[in-house]
Amino acid sequence: MNVIRSFIAFDLPEEILESIRDVQEQVKKRGVKLKWVPVKNIHLTMKFIGDIQVDLVDKVANMMAESVEGFDAITLSANGMGVFPGLHRPKVLWIGMDGEVDRLDRLQKALDKKLSLIGIQAEKRPFTGHLTIGRAKENLNMVSLKESLRLFYDFQTRPFKINEMKLFQSELLPTGAVYSCIKSVVLSKETEL
Repeated sequence: MNVIRSFIAFDLPEEILESIRDVQEQVKKRGVKLKWVPVKNIHLTMKFIGDIQVDLVDKVANMMAESVEGFDAITLSANGMGVFPGLHRPKVLWIGMDGEVDRLDRLQKALDKKLSLIGIQAEKRPFTGHLTIGRAKENLNMVSLKESLRLFYDFQTRPFKINEMKLFQSELLPTGAVYSCIKSVVLSKETEL
């Protein structure tokens, strides 16, 4: 059996990634020790699929295409900072989304519904659009973390549009994860259903 590890996401404009790189650098300087996500690997994940059979890739792409019917580009901005699952046990440092998040949520629900038709389980947790910028490997300096969360509470990028949803293959190498786009669909309809 030929299997690939995969997820569905939107890439971000280079200017937005540069702003996020600046945030990462400032948080690092405050002594927050995380496994930082390389900026080239930061994206807006719509669905983590995990391992799938290669022969399912075209079906996934078809379901992606069906899920974007009626959607045109979505305008967002990266906004604020938080941790998952919470401050009691922070594992993931993220930057949130602002703007047309209601449309983003509707698109994610449509995607989940379509993928469930081909046996890919829907998410159990509610979708929260975010950008993972770092992961905790050890106990964190909570004073520095809380200071960073306060400092970047009002962080906001300029608005940007996302209009191409991609299916990525994720290869876990000793040097880190490498993501390759294997299929994509464009959000291009004039009106939403």
